[in-house]
Amino acid sequence: MLILPAIDLRDGKCVRLIQGDYNRETIYGEDPGQMAASFAEQGAQYIHVVDLDGAKAGKPQNLHAIESIVKASGVPVEVGGGIRSLETARQLLDLGVSRVIFGTRLLSMGDDARAYFETLGEQAVAGIDSRDGRVAVTGWTEDSGVDALDFAKQLEEKGARRFIVTDIATDGMLRGPNLPMLESFATTLSGAVIASGGVSSLDDLKAIESVAGGKIEGAIVGKAIYEGRFTVAQAVGRP
Repeated sequence: MLILPAIDLRDGKCVRLIQGDYNRETIYGEDPGQMAASFAEQGAQYIHVVDLDGAKAGKPQNLHAIESIVKASGVPVEVGGGIRSLETARQLLDLGVSRVIFGTRLLSMGDDARAYFETLGEQAVAGIDSRDGRVAVTGWTEDSGVDALDFAKQLEEKGARRFIVTDIATDGMLRGPNLPMLESFATTLSGAVIASGGVSSLDDLKAIESVAGGKIEGAIVGKAIYEGRFTVAQAVGRP
């Protein structure tokens, strides 16, 4: 299972939020590029980046920091946050980003979302942010009322091949992932599923890896690394 250390960007710095709350922020580093290089040196094969300012503004706000992460790490980087058009997606891909994550925008696009997945193929990822089983939007501040798994199935019919599934209730809480939710996504969807939210220990990673007979492609890990619960090297090399 792929381990994707996370770098959340706000004002060009590496931060973490609790349950997506912008008022509950901890700054973990001033140099995102240096952070990314450290993760790569420890064996990370992919890095997950979220532009928190971009998620609020509706377009990327930390392009310089994202470019520094790509150049300093030397490994593939996926980016989400404020990507709401093919033009914006291409802007990030031109910086060297390997995959772009579409989230909130997909919900309002209807069948037009098909163009994103058909045009970008493997470079496009569907981000499904769930709170109590429903899709959360506007930087996780609003409940759309749309069932998260049903929405993922609709996106798969429109060409989505990879899904990042986040349980907001567990994000940044270090209380373990929502395994039943991951099981339902992994067994229902034919595309690849990446788990996000709640990882607090190496045992949590093992539990995710065992979901649906090993169908989870990867796990995004953030706060547990920054809080010293384990290192990227330990996560990548876990028995």
